[in-house]
Amino acid sequence: MLVLDGDHMELIVKGQMREFAKILPIVKLIDLSSNKFQGEIPPQMTNLSTLGTLNLSRNQLTGKIPEKIGAMQALETLDLSCNHLSGPIPPSMSSITLLHYLNLSHNLLSGPIPTTNQFQTFNDPSIYEGNPGLCGLPLSTECSTPDDDFKDEEDRRKGEGKEEGQDEDGLEKLWFLMSMGLGFPVGFWAICGSLALKKSWRHAYFRFVEETNDKLYVFIAVNVTRLQRRMERNRHHA
Repeated sequence: MLVLDGDHMELIVKGQMREFAKILPIVKLIDLSSNKFQGEIPPQMTNLSTLGTLNLSRNQLTGKIPEKIGAMQALETLDLSCNHLSGPIPPSMSSITLLHYLNLSHNLLSGPIPTTNQFQTFNDPSIYEGNPGLCGLPLSTECSTPDDDFKDEEDRRKGEGKEEGQDEDGLEKLWFLMSMGLGFPVGFWAICGSLALKKSWRHAYFRFVEETNDKLYVFIAVNVTRLQRRMERNRHHA
């Protein structure tokens, strides 16, 4: 465990506390790599304005990189690799103009990689590898913009609306076919059943059919006769 309080530092290693006092303001290098330190990076560490090298790699540190890390203007080497750090890369880190070595690989960092000032010189993808949530150059993963997110959401809603419309059309067709299938036998048995059950209705129905056939026959015969006469007249005039 690493604790910073004012101008002294306490390290608890294997149950033993080691205290370093009155020396932090002039410390140039801190290398605590390959230990089993847990917890977050103390925000007070950003007060070490004369620190040139900070190596906290290969520990079990969690939480975010301190927002005010940009205050460490003398920092030339920063290695935070192989921990469990999360969240974005603080924008203030790009203001450390003396920083020439950086390693943030194999953490849980997310968001876009800064592209201003000193970060323009960090073109090696291995600096950021092992952070699936990071995006932007020099990584091959592109960062999505708010417009892209809006477009994806709009496309998703359109797709859902289209599927709902298809489902509704399918239901309408299903109901139509079911009504057709049920309507025919119901109508058939409604008519035939009535004729079979009531004798007077049956006689009236067949009488209606016979009268209709007679009228239809007379109508066809009259029109055929008229047509024949008209054709004969035309033949004589010719």
